[in-house]
Amino acid sequence: MKPFLSFVIKEMRHILRDRRTMLILFGMPVVLMLLFGFAITTDVRNVRTVVVTSQMSPETQQAFDRLAASDYFTLTAAVGTPAEAERLIRSQQADLAVIPGSGHTWQIMVDGSDPNMAQQWSSYAQQTIVNPSAALLQVKMLYNPQMRSAYNFVPAIMGMLLLLICAMMTSVSIVREKERGTMEVLLVSPVRPLMIIVAKAVPYLLQALLILAVILTMSWTVLDVPLAGSLVWIVGVSLVYIMLALALGLLISNVAQTQFVALLVSAMVLLLPTVMLSGMLFPVESMPRVLQWVSAVIPPRYYIQAMRKLMIMGVGIREVLPEVGFLLGATALLLFVALKKFNQRLSTAV
Repeated sequence: MKPFLSFVIKEMRHILRDRRTMLILFGMPVVLMLLFGFAITTDVRNVRTVVVTSQMSPETQQAFDRLAASDYFTLTAAVGTPAEAERLIRSQQADLAVIPGSGHTWQIMVDGSDPNMAQQWSSYAQQTIVNPSAALLQVKMLYNPQMRSAYNFVPAIMGMLLLLICAMMTSVSIVREKERGTMEVLLVSPVRPLMIIVAKAVPYLLQALLILAVILTMSWTVLDVPLAGSLVWIVGVSLVYIMLALALGLLISNVAQTQFVALLVSAMVLLLPTVMLSGMLFPVESMPRVLQWVSAVIPPRYYIQAMRKLMIMGVGIREVLPEVGFLLGATALLLFVALKKFNQRLSTAV
């Protein structure tokens, strides 16, 4: 046990001495949390709105007053005809126009160059225009009544960061030893080769748990994202996911021969699929059938789903058993393949 702890302490000291590694480990989570929490957001705010005053009535004036009082819209102009409103939208001086018609009919003219935001703007405008006392339809928004995008992004950032940092750093750490020729020296030490690999992974496991604590603290205190579920289960499922990421890093280290190749493989195999196919930015159900099949084997998809249920919806562990089962199975498979390849490479070297 003492030689094993010595290897762990050696690796931890090497990480602490490397300022670039420390910047990646702790700077990246903070920057991404702030970016996705405040800068990169899909929240509806300050939509530049034009009102057409050709059909004015007391009900119309009340609707316009509700738009003016809303935090979502900013009334920039009042024009007499729909053609003038369209001209303002075309010249990028407005995003949306509200046109009252005869009776209770309304027309909403919106800039559709960004279809996702256009749909949100028109939906918010429709809800604001309708008089709540006369509305026949009431909408109750569960779990995220303010429709804040941070509720969606925080679990996604957790899935991306934990996978990238653990897998990328573990693979680079092992490949660096191979590049420098020190791996052979370590393998002939009294400690078993498997224990050496585990010892190199332990510091990244501990730092991943620290990063998880930083993300959860920032989401709760800075971004006001609730932790509705059990913190024990959130950490427990995250620990399974971290083990999966470490196993994936070990597998990448068996394939890559240089640190550059390890970084490139990590970016291609981990970053792009996580961002594009895990449901982080785009709903999986909206993807083509082929991409949905590919998404079905991407571990971050299941971790992000589990975190959204546990953190935002506040469900118990039973409701996330399918996701946890997939993560456990994927972790066991990756560990088996990675260790088998490592043993094969070790036998060949001997």
